[in-house]
Amino acid sequence: MGSRAVGWIVAEMCMGMRRLDGSRPRCGRLVLSGRDRLGRGALAATLATALAACGGQRSGERPPPTVGVVTIQPQAVTLTTELPGRTSPYEIADVRPQVGGIIQARLFTEGSVVQAGQVLYQIEPAPFQAAYDQAKGQLAKDEASLAGAKVDLDRYKTLVSQNSVAKQTYDDQVATVRQAVGTVAADNAAVETARINLAWTKITAPITGKIGISTVTKGALVTATQTTALDTIQRLDPIYVDVTQSAAQVLALRRQLAAGGLRPGASAEVHLTLDDGSQYPVAGQLQFTDITVDPTTDAVTLRTVVPNPSGLLLPGMFLRATVIEGVNPAGLLAPQQGVTRDQKGDATALVLNRQGVVELRRLTVGQTVGSKWLVTSGLAPGDRLIVEGAQSAQPGQKARAMPADNLQ
Repeated sequence: MGSRAVGWIVAEMCMGMRRLDGSRPRCGRLVLSGRDRLGRGALAATLATALAACGGQRSGERPPPTVGVVTIQPQAVTLTTELPGRTSPYEIADVRPQVGGIIQARLFTEGSVVQAGQVLYQIEPAPFQAAYDQAKGQLAKDEASLAGAKVDLDRYKTLVSQNSVAKQTYDDQVATVRQAVGTVAADNAAVETARINLAWTKITAPITGKIGISTVTKGALVTATQTTALDTIQRLDPIYVDVTQSAAQVLALRRQLAAGGLRPGASAEVHLTLDDGSQYPVAGQLQFTDITVDPTTDAVTLRTVVPNPSGLLLPGMFLRATVIEGVNPAGLLAPQQGVTRDQKGDATALVLNRQGVVELRRLTVGQTVGSKWLVTSGLAPGDRLIVEGAQSAQPGQKARAMPADNLQ
């Protein structure tokens, strides 16, 4: 057989081969000119070289991909929830007149902090002072009449014992004394009423707090029955933060607590995020959860008490509160890099089993804890979750694991 024929046979053999994965190796044709004449040794060498080149391509396989894994281990996880809320005053009181009259003076600065008992407005006191003086005068007059009636009663008592006056006269004097005693008691009440009315001409602060804008000025006429308050005082340190949580969330939390999956949080602290995204520096304390569900929003109210020494929080401000709901003593946390969503929106993950084969898992995830998902089903302690190189790992194929220490 000539060298040209042998060359074509070797080339065609190489082109007819297939690798283990079904692809054809790339083997160049062996081209010999018609004038080439190879000896038996040269021909054998040529044939061996061609077959070795083709055979090397045939036996080669792609090594398994290297993936970064995180070993899932149970740990105590503090569960929190972020809820919307608004601030409201710790105490609030309207300033109202209890007697009518002309405002003689306003004795405070609007927007300042006033103390309980501090005089805020002065109503013209002259008419009330006159009524008080008149009541005291009437009392003095009736007390004098009572004293005279008691003297007459003592004298009649002696005369009756001597049969010098009729018993009826003595009885009439006893009634006179009793009537005088009642009159004096009524006069004392009238004096006290007049004194109270006179004191009410000084309108004082019912609570300590920041006072707002006055609705009246000096010279205004006020009445005890008016519906408009003269001003409003609000205590803002501490301050309430009322947040709302859906009834469904409350029920789910209570079921988890009852089933033992959660234990109540050791701390009732609440951390606030202001409307501009900044963190409020002082933590509050959860005071209570309302027992009534709002029928319009299907939510319950959680009331938090927050210190406000600097006055940064004002009534009516919108903010978000992070509330500690409880602690899961054996929670499973999966890095978000290792969890994806399928076309249905379900959470999935790739896990490397003990045989080194990639498995596709469907997960049920709860809330996020930092940069991780809290997994409630789909993963077990000891599972190796693929977090790096997942694009080169296919379910059912083998992969080589490398610890992703930076994601632990």
